[in-house]
Amino acid sequence: MTYNDQFIRACRKQAVSHVPVWYMRQAGRYDPEYRKIKEKYSLLEICSQPELAAEVTLMPVRKLGVDAAILYSDIMNPVASIGVDFDIVKNIGPVIDNPIRSAADVEKLRPIDVEGDLGHVLETIRILDKELEVPLITFAGAPFTIASYLIEGRPSKNYLRTKELMYSEPKVWFSLMDKLGDMVIAYLRAHVANGGKAFQLFDSWVGALSPQDFQTFVLPTIKRIFAELQDLHVPKIYFPGVSSGELLPTLTDLSVDVIGLDWRVSIAEGRRRLEHKYAVQGNLDPTVLTGPMPVIQQYAKEIIDQGIQEPGFVFNLGHGLFPEASLEKLRELTSYIHEYSAQALQAGAQRS
Repeated sequence: MTYNDQFIRACRKQAVSHVPVWYMRQAGRYDPEYRKIKEKYSLLEICSQPELAAEVTLMPVRKLGVDAAILYSDIMNPVASIGVDFDIVKNIGPVIDNPIRSAADVEKLRPIDVEGDLGHVLETIRILDKELEVPLITFAGAPFTIASYLIEGRPSKNYLRTKELMYSEPKVWFSLMDKLGDMVIAYLRAHVANGGKAFQLFDSWVGALSPQDFQTFVLPTIKRIFAELQDLHVPKIYFPGVSSGELLPTLTDLSVDVIGLDWRVSIAEGRRRLEHKYAVQGNLDPTVLTGPMPVIQQYAKEIIDQGIQEPGFVFNLGHGLFPEASLEKLRELTSYIHEYSAQALQAGAQRS
């Protein structure tokens, strides 16, 4: 089997034979085989075992036929290295023992030691680099999203303490952003050095901010991260998370290749707001997967039809897969995306 580079080509706005697809959280609880593994090991225990983490990363590539793998890991993994104790609690998410609330708390954070503390993650990447016949996407959590967990102490709906620190103690806030930005830069650089073929910066919850606050308190750090990683010649993806459509016009100066869109903004409108500068990725509402296959295909068709209007489109969801999703429907959807987009692209080429 030859190496499938369709994902890389789409990220670079090059010609593709079909629209490439991968799914956020594609290694997850919708897969009965993965659920059995989770009965024996926690997420963090899987991450600490490179052979097992690599196998879990490979499972959806084999089962679904997607065009890229995404490293099995968690956005919280690197924070342990900078001095934050946390656990991933079932049905809650990340829970922080001692939330960050003051300048002294921020000052205690130490520089990340990727090789020393996260060597198991790098070993997983090296294993996958040998095994995969599709590109491996690695990832990090963006500073705002990580900060929201560190400050709130657990997942939040209103980000009250996070915004309180932002508004009341801007110096402390920017110090935290600087340290988390340094962490992300070192972490992603190590990923690419060990075989990562692309990376995505997940900013899952930054849509909770107004465009003005995003530009003031978050965007400078996002720009710095991508600017400092510009020498890495791999596709770079920024996913500003859910409800982030109003932030898109502020992203037109980022040194990235791809912007991920959620389902609240169409592919066409997302491109317009981004001034057609980037490839785009998205953006099926994950809950559409609860519907019958003809409905799922109709939604996918509309997204693909918009996506192929310009070079640079990767099919994905607007957020991560949920446990109730169907493995069979995902397999069928992946085949449909490949087959329908190949026909549509060929028809478009013949017309032109």
